[in-house]
Amino acid sequence: MAGPPTGNWFTRGGWWFFVHLLGAGLLLPVPLASAAVRTRRPWHVVAAVASLILVVATFVFVGAADRGPDGSTTGLFATLSSMSILTLLVGGLATLIVVRHQVFGPRARPTGWDRPLPDPAVTAALAARGRRDEARRLAAQDPLLAHELRVGRPDLPRSYDDGGLVDLNAAPAQAIARVCGIAPEHAERIVACRSAAGRFATVEDVFVWADLPYDIWDQVRDRAVVLGR
Repeated sequence: MAGPPTGNWFTRGGWWFFVHLLGAGLLLPVPLASAAVRTRRPWHVVAAVASLILVVATFVFVGAADRGPDGSTTGLFATLSSMSILTLLVGGLATLIVVRHQVFGPRARPTGWDRPLPDPAVTAALAARGRRDEARRLAAQDPLLAHELRVGRPDLPRSYDDGGLVDLNAAPAQAIARVCGIAPEHAERIVACRSAAGRFATVEDVFVWADLPYDIWDQVRDRAVVLGR
């Protein structure tokens, strides 16, 4: 979970109230638009647009109001303009309190522009893991196609991206060591056991027959596949 927002009261939405009160409610769209840009939440966008429409309507009401001899406004449009200004000022203040708590409150989470971008390395690693899972399913469902696509054979020319798998039943020791990230002597032991046994039925057979150190089992599991011949 994200930690509490940093910064002082003014930078964490305090300036919204300053702008709102300075403009007597007529500048309400400015802080609401700021909140909408930060969060991209639909209702924040709606609130910003609605406040802008109300501000425009207020100016229309003021322009359409009747003028008395002393220059004061009278009539229906004068009443409507007064009501809209009051709504903007009081209702807008209440709205800003709620919106600020949602954007900068202690339980607020990064959204919109504040959301950190995903780490490219993590994104690439997860994508490769997904391709490995897909290639394993392909090998289980259609071994002939897997052989044709050279799944688990990084030592051979190919166009299919299996996400970084190595076939323990066919790949040379050098490829097994490189892909699994294990010592060359461990890869040589895997190849020696494969030659003695003929082939591995499952990846788990490797740990029994090759007597590999326990601390490299997960590395092998993550990258290994066994295809029938």
